[in-house]
Amino acid sequence: MGITFAVFLMVMMTSMFSGILARAASTVVNVGARVWVLDPAVNNVSSSIPLPDYVLNSVRSIKGVQYAEPIYFGGALAKLDNGTFQAVSIIGLDDGTLYGRPELTEGNIENIYAENAFIVVKDAEFNKLGNPKIGTEFEINDHRGRVVGIAKVAASSLFGVPTLYTTYNRALTYIPTTRFTNSFLLVEPKSDKDIPFIQHEVQRMGYQALTNEQFIQKISDFYKYQTGMGINVLLMTVISFIVGLSISGQTFYTFILENLEKFGALKAIGAKGHELVSMILFQATFTSLLGYGFGVGLATSLMILARLRLPDYAAQVSFYNLGLAFFMVMIIAGISSYIGIRKVLQIQPFDIFRG
Repeated sequence: MGITFAVFLMVMMTSMFSGILARAASTVVNVGARVWVLDPAVNNVSSSIPLPDYVLNSVRSIKGVQYAEPIYFGGALAKLDNGTFQAVSIIGLDDGTLYGRPELTEGNIENIYAENAFIVVKDAEFNKLGNPKIGTEFEINDHRGRVVGIAKVAASSLFGVPTLYTTYNRALTYIPTTRFTNSFLLVEPKSDKDIPFIQHEVQRMGYQALTNEQFIQKISDFYKYQTGMGINVLLMTVISFIVGLSISGQTFYTFILENLEKFGALKAIGAKGHELVSMILFQATFTSLLGYGFGVGLATSLMILARLRLPDYAAQVSFYNLGLAFFMVMIIAGISSYIGIRKVLQIQPFDIFRG
């Protein structure tokens, strides 16, 4: 039970953290660009630094670039048809190519060029917009908007804000902007071999070019090391480990004390020290693996129930989470075994029978 409880806490905490990291990079995953050009100071999508217009032309002229298009990320308040306001995230796609567009489940992508047209992402935040349908109207900064499509994406956003797609120029019209408006540049290289050269040339201009995977990793590193999130999860995982170690170690030591005479009798009739050690290791390993299985099963069952009830629940189980929990369980089993082995090897059969 002690190991089960410890594994349950460790898997829950690390899975929630893993889910948060995945949600934090959801926009990068959903857009799916091969290479992103950004300001080096940018550490996540929500805090983009607009790029000067000349950067786009310079990137397009780099050898190995098939094409490069701008994309705009912004936030606004949408006034729904029932009079309520809802914060939304708006993504402006390049008018000519619509590079980074989502997959539609309803509507036609060409309708995005219609007047006041927006595409709504149907994810966990979809109901915050009143479950809109094609033709539903709303307002953004006194501009009328109309839903022309419903899209699905690979990952939902982290901060509970619905996402709208529209054209680049329409996004600039609806949302007040700064002098420069290119949040990021999306680059499609001619081949994977051209990516290192493109990154080098962009770096010479004073900017950064990251592949899709590198940008996701940069966002993850930001939340791990530059916010309190990573430290808090680490502390909770360590506390869970200490709880499991203390409970299992004390329980196993009590078991050894209660059966000390039996171990002494085995030693008296000729049992070797390594045979007793093997017996204790088997008991500790079997109990630990059983507790590990129960803990993982309990944690995953609770996550499934939470996902059914809470659409915004972000936890996800990965091989890294399971491997970390298994490694820590093996440490618990090793320390618990060492406590028992040390006591059993000190037994003298003479003392047992004399008692």
